[in-house]
Amino acid sequence: MCLAGLALPSAFGNHKDDPQERSYPQRHGAEKMSTKINLNRVEMPKQSPELRRHNFQEVALGYSPEQAAEEAARCLQCKKPKCIEGCPVGVEIPIFIRALRDGDMPEAALSLKRKNSLPGVCGRVCPQEVQCECRCVLAKKGAPVAIGRLERYVADWEQTTKKCPVCELVPPSGKRAAVVGSGPAGLTCAADLARMGHKVTIFEALHDGGGVLVYGIPEFRLPKGIVKSEIEYVKSLGVDLELDSVVGRLVQLEGLFKEGYNAVFLGIGAGAPRFLNIPGENLSGIYSANEYLTRINLMKAYKFPDYDTPVKIGKRVAVVGGGNVAMDAARSAMRLGAEEVHVIYRRSREEMPARLEEVENAMEEGVIFDFLTNPTRFLGDDRGMVKGMEVVQMELGEPDASGRRSPCVKAGTEHIVDVDTVVIAVGTVPNPLIASCTPQLKTTKWGTLVVDERGRTTMEGVWAGGDITSGGATVISAMGAGKVAAADMDGWLRKDGKWC
Repeated sequence: MCLAGLALPSAFGNHKDDPQERSYPQRHGAEKMSTKINLNRVEMPKQSPELRRHNFQEVALGYSPEQAAEEAARCLQCKKPKCIEGCPVGVEIPIFIRALRDGDMPEAALSLKRKNSLPGVCGRVCPQEVQCECRCVLAKKGAPVAIGRLERYVADWEQTTKKCPVCELVPPSGKRAAVVGSGPAGLTCAADLARMGHKVTIFEALHDGGGVLVYGIPEFRLPKGIVKSEIEYVKSLGVDLELDSVVGRLVQLEGLFKEGYNAVFLGIGAGAPRFLNIPGENLSGIYSANEYLTRINLMKAYKFPDYDTPVKIGKRVAVVGGGNVAMDAARSAMRLGAEEVHVIYRRSREEMPARLEEVENAMEEGVIFDFLTNPTRFLGDDRGMVKGMEVVQMELGEPDASGRRSPCVKAGTEHIVDVDTVVIAVGTVPNPLIASCTPQLKTTKWGTLVVDERGRTTMEGVWAGGDITSGGATVISAMGAGKVAAADMDGWLRKDGKWC
């Protein structure tokens, strides 16, 4: 990361003459001025594909101070900014960008932290291109402002210098809240409740905090040091973090109320894997993406034997799926030393749910994409190890309920491909532990908890948000759900357990 010398220069410099430049009115407080706005965003420096495919260090290197200043100068400071509407946590984007361009980095960091307790995470993994950035006015003529990259720059400055003022806390309310799960939804809910004056304890089942941020997302996309720093910030607000604490086993939800907690938020994610349910799926060498990535990320299998947990390093690896998790698994396999890595996806590239940036990175690193292909069975050797995969070719029909065209099998296209490791990355479902022992909680047919628009479950005093209610989704959507629930919980707590 380019974190050295993060103080911004006083001048932004002149843009070179370019047909992609236009004159726009720019708001600067009450003053209006006209300036050249470059319609081409500043590109993010990255490790070269040849280098990064052999290491787990972060791929994107971050903006330099000069690059951040140049990109911030592109922001029009719109009177009615649409970008804020696209942010699930409501970050006041023009305000933090203006502070950045004015060289007031503490204010830029504080502006982010007022709404977003995890800016270092969001600046790296949030799909800004389909949220805040796609609403940017500049997107109508060229490239939108690189909001996510600027967010990352400011967050990295704050984590490096520790100069961000502490967000103001409301006087203690005397109320206690329990948050189950320390993923993005739980951390966000806990931070907001703490700032509202409530005493919060997070219960985390694993031995490390962060949830999917630590077990699901690889180091090369989200360094674990960033996650730890964000968790330390949440703890600095007065939040307690209890690790190795499995709610539903050590204590039931009703037990939390008996222990003196006045409200509970469930942010336990969707950590149980989906499978293909085809013959041979139980052969050795076939992993769920959950297990594969947990071994690599949380248990540090990529550093084996320095760490105790191993993972099979195949020569020819197949990853089944087309989302960000599939990209993470495929790119991890490449870094572990696989000679060939294939992503098997039953639709075309246009239908892939993964971020375009992640697909492009994977392709640059040598991952091979087998589009319109679907496995039908796995073949094993006499030791029970996977050695092959039968696949069929697909063609796209009419759109399904998701809006994507439904894949149909092309008759007579069955064939066998050699594989020695397979990772199934076709989605996740919630772990049923808490719901199964809490009859007051209603669930959907997919196993997700039933909640209303405020995050209220069917059990009084219990809220939920994130993947436990939506199924596998994005980090920022989970954070948005955590904020919504925290605001409603605050009203409940201040009115002594009565709906407001």
